[in-house]
Amino acid sequence: MNALIRILKHRWLDETDARRVLGADALRRIEERVSASERSHTGELRVCVEAGLPLSYLWRGASARERAISMFGKLRVWDTEHNNGVLIYLLLAERRIEIVADRGITQRVPERTWQDISDAMGAAFKVGDYARGLLDAVDQVGALLAQHFPANGSQVNPNELPDRPDVR
Repeated sequence: MNALIRILKHRWLDETDARRVLGADALRRIEERVSASERSHTGELRVCVEAGLPLSYLWRGASARERAISMFGKLRVWDTEHNNGVLIYLLLAERRIEIVADRGITQRVPERTWQDISDAMGAAFKVGDYARGLLDAVDQVGALLAQHFPANGSQVNPNELPDRPDVR
């Protein structure tokens, strides 16, 4: 994509557009679903929806994946006790989906599984159902975390990160 067109596309959208695409009700349902999911496992799950990349990323031609990895750090998803945090990242300007998982879970889940979750999200997004795509992804990632890092009723399971989607 031409660099100037890419910059214009990203700068055209802002946080208001991201909130409009999902709506307050969908954001609340996603937050509730993340919270419910985290009661079944010791992992941490974050959802980040970004309208467009910051200008500094655009100037250097950075990818959505690079930004998702950066947000993984900025949102402290990497900083969980069991190294089992997962970030579901959506970049609206390019309709890109990235799932970034910490090393504790990536050692147990094949890359193809993450791609399948992304593909299912993309199919929902193509028909404009962003909420359904994100909710289904939260369910699928939560099931993987529960399978590999189940919550044990006798151990403390603190909520290390906010459950509310990060919208930018």
